Amino acid sequence: MTFSSDTLTFIFTACASIGMLWLFHTVLIKSQQKAGNEKLFYRHLAMLILTLIAVIANVLALPVADSTRNQILGLLGLIISGVIAFSSSTIFANLMAGFMLRVTRPFATGDFVRVGDVFGRVVERGLLDTELQTDKRELVALPNTYLISRPVSVVRSSGALVSCDVSIGYDEHHSRIESLLLEATEQAGLTDGFVQVIELADHVVCYRVNGILSEVKNLISARSQLFRCVLDRLHENDVEIMSPRFMGQRPIPDGVRMVPAVSAAAQIKEEKQAEEVIFDKAESAQQKEQSLQQLQSQRESLLEKIKNADAEQKTRLKHKLETLEAKIVEIKAAGNGENP
Repeated sequence: MTFSSDTLTFIFTACASIGMLWLFHTVLIKSQQKAGNEKLFYRHLAMLILTLIAVIANVLALPVADSTRNQILGLLGLIISGVIAFSSSTIFANLMAGFMLRVTRPFATGDFVRVGDVFGRVVERGLLDTELQTDKRELVALPNTYLISRPVSVVRSSGALVSCDVSIGYDEHHSRIESLLLEATEQAGLTDGFVQVIELADHVVCYRVNGILSEVKNLISARSQLFRCVLDRLHENDVEIMSPRFMGQRPIPDGVRMVPAVSAAAQIKEEKQAEEVIFDKAESAQQKEQSLQQLQSQRESLLEKIKNADAEQKTRLKHKLETLEAKIVEIKAAGNGENP
């Protein structure tokens, strides 16, 4: 039994395609099964592209007339277009969203994120969805389209702000309460603590104590520890906590006012402004932008001076210009390389 050269070419192409796909699948995917979806994302994408190339190569090698081959290619294109069209609202949309998340990089594996009512750490960033593990140890898979269509809050790896809200009666002076709350942040192992008076309610004063946690992986434990320390410090100093909705009725003699006396010992120590801790990244970005604008303005001024300077002055001015441009590049690089 003899085969024509076209048939032999097709058989060789088919065997070579199957062998190459099997080899690439073994090397790229099968041997890396424990790597997780995050690292297998580009490997699956590469296998998809290689499979399409192999199918097209086999169609081109078919021992048929050119018109028939063109019809098969047209049918193949129609099938691919139909698959994309029918799945564009789900699969294709999530695939494109996955690409977008990898370009913008709003979060990385291991980060604490909050999306809607879901809070947890990122376990895997897959081809079509992203998997989070919540504080209840549940695994939640969120479609990538869900992530790009809603605000995503990410806990910064450089430090998380841990907060606790507490309500105290009007009979306690705020300076004493703030001192006790700052002591609680120190006992909880937090830094840069500060206290805010967030509301003057009908029967209580609402305080918020904040501190920076450097090890963000201990966020859940640190928040619980802060709550525990706040309870201890206030109760040890005979301060009643009037939250969430504690209402006590006590007979008060006539003429007695619910205004606490100010004690010199209760004066709080100087602390950082809340905005310095909360908006540190925004403040740093503003300062960098202002510095960049000033340097660019100086560069324009130097360029104008160089045009009208003599040879000796040009050499000196060009040296200043090089130093100035190096500073501009350094500031831009620092701004692009900062991680949230």
